[in-house]
Amino acid sequence: MKVGTVGWIAMVLVIIGALNWGLVGLFSFNLVDSIFGAGSTLAMIVYILVGLSGLWMIFIATQMNK
Repeated sequence: MKVGTVGWIAMVLVIIGALNWGLVGLFSFNLVDSIFGAGSTLAMIVYILVGLSGLWMIFIATQMNK
């Protein structure tokens, strides 16, 4: 299966989200909040995009064996 531009963007955002959660779990450090400000509009947009990317990756995963 070929992954297009949307798939690559989704993959990068999911990786960013995973690394951020790893930092939160290990060090109680939220990189997204540090960069954009806790509760800021930009941070919320990043979280929304990461969540949508996770949904997209679920879709991609279901298509991998077809």
